[in-house]
Amino acid sequence: MKISTKGRYALRMMIDLAEHQNEGVVALKDIASRQGISKKYLEQIVPLLNKSGVLRTTRGYQGGYMLAKSPDSYTVGDVLRITEGSLAPVSCLDDEVNLCDRADSCITLSVWQGLYGVITEYLDSITLQDIIDNGKSLAADEYYI
Repeated sequence: MKISTKGRYALRMMIDLAEHQNEGVVALKDIASRQGISKKYLEQIVPLLNKSGVLRTTRGYQGGYMLAKSPDSYTVGDVLRITEGSLAPVSCLDDEVNLCDRADSCITLSVWQGLYGVITEYLDSITLQDIIDNGKSLAADEYYI
């Protein structure tokens, strides 16, 4: 499984919004500047995030975006499912019911199910707040002479 640029940038955008949540709405140009991501690219990601209800949007001159809930309410898995769709490592696991003709006799199915379980459990265990907290502790560990 390979996470697309869209998924990685959406996660960076959500983290940026979480880091600046106390500032109210955040302009897309500010996120783009801080993250080194094209504003046009972020404009393609915003509709996906808006449609899923994870953002609150304010239009107009002083408009911008903010998280609809607190950063500890969103997991990496949530963000990636919005942008990537299924996180399943093989297509036969995309649907809730496995529609593959070979599912009953596939000797590798348990391997893919196990991998999918590990991926899902891991990505759903990390919140935006966890990432921010981890980043702060890394920065605190750095010192200069």
